[in-house]
Amino acid sequence: MSFVIRAAAKKDLQPLYEMAKLTGGGFTNLPPDRPSLTAKLEKSDAAYARMEGELADELFVLVLENVETGEVRGTSQLFTQVGQSWPFYSYRMTTLTQHSRELERTVRAELLSLTTDLEGASEVGGLFLHPNERAGGLGLLLARSRYLFIAMHRARFGDRILAELRGIIDERGGSPFWDAIGGKFFGMSFQEADYFNAIHGNQFIADLMPKHPVYIAMLEESARKVIGLPHPSGRAAMRMLENEGFHYDGYVDIFDGGPTMVARTDNVSSIAGARQAEVHDDQLDKGEKSLIATGNLRNFRCCYGAREFRGDGIAVDARAADILQIGKGDIVWSIPR
Repeated sequence: MSFVIRAAAKKDLQPLYEMAKLTGGGFTNLPPDRPSLTAKLEKSDAAYARMEGELADELFVLVLENVETGEVRGTSQLFTQVGQSWPFYSYRMTTLTQHSRELERTVRAELLSLTTDLEGASEVGGLFLHPNERAGGLGLLLARSRYLFIAMHRARFGDRILAELRGIIDERGGSPFWDAIGGKFFGMSFQEADYFNAIHGNQFIADLMPKHPVYIAMLEESARKVIGLPHPSGRAAMRMLENEGFHYDGYVDIFDGGPTMVARTDNVSSIAGARQAEVHDDQLDKGEKSLIATGNLRNFRCCYGAREFRGDGIAVDARAADILQIGKGDIVWSIPR
């Protein structure tokens, strides 16, 4: 079977809704709520339609489609500039050092401080792959196709980029981190707060969350030990992000305490390594395994294929050329697989 990454359209609402019901909670960017998903697709449609190249508050939704069946089996999202419609809150882990001469003792306390440091950055998120398709490198295709999209539309994205990883969720579907902090002030379970955030945004955090730093030592051990840890299902995603040049810099999600990974956009490996070339041959037999993309905005398409650079041009295999709907003279962008 062959798969292609393409721009999402309004017709994709039902498969996105069906996948959203499979996420298991804590997945803010893909809520199992039709009106919210409809709003996302409408915002994405407007972003694909806008031809101006400057940075703005936009959302691009991509989907993974089975070429043979036409079924949508995965999705991912790109946010061009977070924190514009409402503040983008994170907790930042910091250390306060204090010294007593009388006791001859130095004490270092770890704190969680509410911050909007990451406001204005771009974000890659909303990646979900149908459980029946989690093989054959499709998760990697979903993840890395976003970086090719950024490289191809670089002016539409910020100089920093982040990725939020889902934190630890217990067997009840709750969050030890939320229960220790947010739950104390909001009278809401993690699932209720997470769902409200997915539908309405996190302005209610700004309205009600105490602004003073939280001393980590005062939290329950169940909460302390999950700060900055990804959900077990997100460990592979964290490794992929690290391979791309992202790093954990002490920022954690205000709901579940999961790590926020950050990078300079131009330093992300798949963005820095993306190469543009004109197709000189679309019948390549063997070549370097690669991700190959073409098209502008709504016409973006990306798939696995083989490439070989020849002078100032590129040769691609026939199957990839067919999936991407390209031929000699067309422009493609590619990175090694």
